[in-house]
Amino acid sequence: MITPYDVAKVRADFPILHRLVNGKPLTYLDNANTTQKPQSVIDAVADLYTTYNANIHRASHLLGELATRAYEEARVKVKTFINAADAHEIIYVRNATEGVNLVAQTYGRRNIHAGDEIIISTMEHHANIIPWQLLCAETGAKLKIIPINDAGELLLDEYAKLLSERTKFVGIVHMSNALGTVNPIKEVIDMAHAYGVPVLVDAAQSAYHMPLDVQELDCDFLVFSGHKLYGPTGIGVLYGKRALLEEMPPWQGGGDMIATVTFEETTFNDIPYKFEAGTPHIDGAIGLGAAIDYLTTLGMDKIAAYENDLMAYGTGVLTEVPGLRMIGTARHKASVYSFVLDGIHPYDVGTVLDQEGIAIRTGQHCAHPVLQRFGVPATIRASLGLYNTREELDTLVRGLHTAREIFGE
Repeated sequence: MITPYDVAKVRADFPILHRLVNGKPLTYLDNANTTQKPQSVIDAVADLYTTYNANIHRASHLLGELATRAYEEARVKVKTFINAADAHEIIYVRNATEGVNLVAQTYGRRNIHAGDEIIISTMEHHANIIPWQLLCAETGAKLKIIPINDAGELLLDEYAKLLSERTKFVGIVHMSNALGTVNPIKEVIDMAHAYGVPVLVDAAQSAYHMPLDVQELDCDFLVFSGHKLYGPTGIGVLYGKRALLEEMPPWQGGGDMIATVTFEETTFNDIPYKFEAGTPHIDGAIGLGAAIDYLTTLGMDKIAAYENDLMAYGTGVLTEVPGLRMIGTARHKASVYSFVLDGIHPYDVGTVLDQEGIAIRTGQHCAHPVLQRFGVPATIRASLGLYNTREELDTLVRGLHTAREIFGE
């Protein structure tokens, strides 16, 4: 284990960080979009394809056994990473988005009806808005929205007013991708459970920044994406309490999610397999397991402490930039700076920064309603990962000054 946190050693594990962009060293500050991959993840995926590539759960030969074992071992790693009670509570999906859709179209269709209410918040990613809108359109249920204050924090007193006997589900983001706000998720869950209402937690942004414990949180469902967790794209996780998953109907039909098939009747496999139809993203799961190994070796507590220190430093230097207005100033936030520069369009800022080798994101961040709440059409977003440094934040600040000079501010 790296003790104390040695960011230079960490950076050496990520090959892409050593490349040039437009002749400048890469300054990668787009981690809320996707993270870069350590060599150990790259090696794990390459090892599958060079030494034991085969389909899983189907073959009796050695390669099939090795691939199946690695795939299922990764599931156990996920279980441990979020402290689930049982590896069978871990469902592989493509990403957090698919996890939310799975719950909406299985649990939701079976349990939510006309006149029922679903609660989400103003700061949700589209992935935790649209599936519930679709369900409401289909069932006649209603969507209720928790408002936020000017700092980008949930108004819990307003949430309490929304909860009632009509409430049948709550879907809530743990950490906002557009604001960086870290919500009081345990309190949100407890308030819903007082009404017997299940809660889905969108942990796509929080999973790679801080420790997660689904048993301590007592959430009913939780989703996250592998590509934000320093793992491959195309792999994600849905956690669900076993009793809920066992009652939910299958999500898709096909191979491996069945026990028996005749033309008259099909019986379905046990969880998690009844939700994993067809050949899965085998290399993605194995790569995700390798990413979890990497994070576990570093220590999630140490990662969080390092990033919190870095976040505080960045907040200080960014707020000194003339004309910069931070969007999202919650007391408890992590690893995301979303801001605008007076008189300069975010896309223009992004173009200037790219010429300096700085990767950030500009736009609405798949969170249109929250930007509408703050009255801005788009923001500049710089987001941190475990390999970022104070020097990179200084580079960002210099790039912003360059943009101001170019556009005459």
